Amino acid sequence: MSMKVFASEALKGFHTVAAVAPSSVHLAAAMIEPLHVSQASVAVELGAGTGVMTRALLTKLPPEARLIVFEINPHFFNYLKAHFDDPRLVLVNENVENIETELRKRRIDHVDVVLSSLGLALMSETQRRRIFDGLRPFLRPNTVLTQFQYVSSVQFENGRLHRLSLRPLLHRYFTSVHSKIVWRNVPPAYVYTCHPQPRPH
Repeated sequence: MSMKVFASEALKGFHTVAAVAPSSVHLAAAMIEPLHVSQASVAVELGAGTGVMTRALLTKLPPEARLIVFEINPHFFNYLKAHFDDPRLVLVNENVENIETELRKRRIDHVDVVLSSLGLALMSETQRRRIFDGLRPFLRPNTVLTQFQYVSSVQFENGRLHRLSLRPLLHRYFTSVHSKIVWRNVPPAYVYTCHPQPRPH
C-alpha cells in the first residue's frame, strides 16, 4: 500500500515528495547505522514519507525516548497517523523551516540524532540555511545527523542547472562530514554523516 500512496503523491507534488520511490532497506540501513539510536533520548526525522525509516528508527529507539517526525505532505502525514501506533512517536505536520519553534513548543532542549530525507536540492539556499539555523541550538557535541542526496541531484539556479553538492552547506554547521554511496537504491544516493565535533579516534 505504501508504494501506491508514495507514487500517487510523487506524481501530484514532487516538490514536497522529492523522490521517485520509497527509500530502499539498504538506504534506510545506511542512514541509521551511524546514529546511536539505542542511546538516544530525543530523535528527529525530517521528511518521513510513508515511514520506511521511521519504522527502522522505532525498532532501535529506547522505550522512554521520543521520536519527533516532521512531514509536511498531508497525505503522508495522515498515512503515518493511520499506520503507526507508538507512544514514542510525535508527528508534526509543519514546515521544517519552523523546526526551532516546534521543538521548543514540545520542551525539547537538545536532539541526539537527526535523520533527514529532505529534498534539499529542491529548496533555495535561504530555505536550507533556515532549516539548519533552526536546528543548530539543539545540537550537542555527541549529536549525529544523517542526510541523503541522490547521486544525480541537480539544482536550477540563475536559469541554469548545476550539480548540487551538500558539503559546503553541511560544513557550515558540522565540523565532521563524511559520505558514502548506496548503490542499491533507486536512484543511488549519497549518505552524509555529520558530527558537530570531530569523532574521537
